[in-house]
Amino acid sequence: MARIIAVANQKGGVGKTTTTLSLGAALAHCNLRVLLVDLDPQGNLTSAVGHRPAEDQTVAASLLNLRVPFPAVPFEENGQALFDIAPTTAALAAAEAALSVRIGRELRLRDQLAPLTNRYDYILIDTPPSLGLLTINALVAAQEVIVPTEARYFSLQGLQLLKASIEEVQYLNAKLHLGGILLSKLDRRLREEKAVAAYLREEWGEAVFTTEIRSNSKILEAASAGQTVFAAPQARRAAQMYRALAQEVIARG
Repeated sequence: MARIIAVANQKGGVGKTTTTLSLGAALAHCNLRVLLVDLDPQGNLTSAVGHRPAEDQTVAASLLNLRVPFPAVPFEENGQALFDIAPTTAALAAAEAALSVRIGRELRLRDQLAPLTNRYDYILIDTPPSLGLLTINALVAAQEVIVPTEARYFSLQGLQLLKASIEEVQYLNAKLHLGGILLSKLDRRLREEKAVAAYLREEWGEAVFTTEIRSNSKILEAASAGQTVFAAPQARRAAQMYRALAQEVIARG
């Protein structure tokens, strides 16, 4: 049975897509079966793996029509299958609006993922930078939430808002819990980031992952090239960070 993890934070630019892709690849390199779900209408996760799906083979099509099987497209790297991805297009934005008047609108993703849970060890869901219906679908479908955050003071309020959303969604999904807070894009040369990182660890304790993802331009360069950090020779340091994160995630399971 798969562990389903939503990667969520209503603030944009904190590394949700990068976390989903790189953590998913790290778990796959541990010989685990992984599905990545692109639930962000921007489709950055889909673009990062170089996939261009047909409109009838996307997450949007499956959420709107429960008869459409949930898509799971293999992603290969260096000639070997690494993980599967459920791709999306900009049509997901219109689908979110259409879902708002559908019966069971918060449960659509959960129900479509249910037949797949025995095929995978991990399902990671990349969410949009909002607490709208798509993110609610992710939280209802998941057992846990990983929250990437920058070590900036204006990011702290977002953590409290997401915590409140998790508590609200527990009305529909009593199993949902905080899987961990990930310090992302961290630059310890900056006084503010060092101070906020220390505050987060003091305030949230063991909820904060020991692993920190340091600011590293090679991560974005790899994604721009349609690669994971594990296939980019110049991103070895980044790969090491995500391997460490994957081990922490596994241990917390």
